[in-house]
Amino acid sequence: MAGLVFVIGVLVVGGLLFLGASLLLGRGESQPPPVPGRSPVELPDDRAVVADDVRALRIPVAFRGYRMTEIDWLLDQLAQVLDERDARIAELEAEHRRVRTVPTVDDDDEERDRA
Repeated sequence: MAGLVFVIGVLVVGGLLFLGASLLLGRGESQPPPVPGRSPVELPDDRAVVADDVRALRIPVAFRGYRMTEIDWLLDQLAQVLDERDARIAELEAEHRRVRTVPTVDDDDEERDRA
C-alpha cells in the first residue's frame, strides 16, 4: 500500500511539474513575427557598415531567448553589405588589372628610345 501511495505521489508531483513548465515555457509554438518595418537592431543606411557598428549591436532578449526573425533580419542585412562590398572589390580589382595591362604613353616612349 505504501508503494502505491509513493508511485501516485511521484506521478502527481511529476504531472504538476510538467504542467507548470508547460505554462511557463509554452508548448513549442513559434513566436509571432515582428511588426513589419520595425527592428530594434539598426545598421547605418547613410554609410558603409564598419566593425564598430557590428560590435555596438545589442540584440534584445525575448521571453525565451532571442527572436529568430530579428536575428535573421540582421544576418540578411550583414550579408547584403558584404555582397555589395565584395562586388565593389571585384570591380576595383578588374579595373586595376585593366589599367596595368593597357600600355601607357610613357611605356611607348621608353620602347622607342631603346630601339
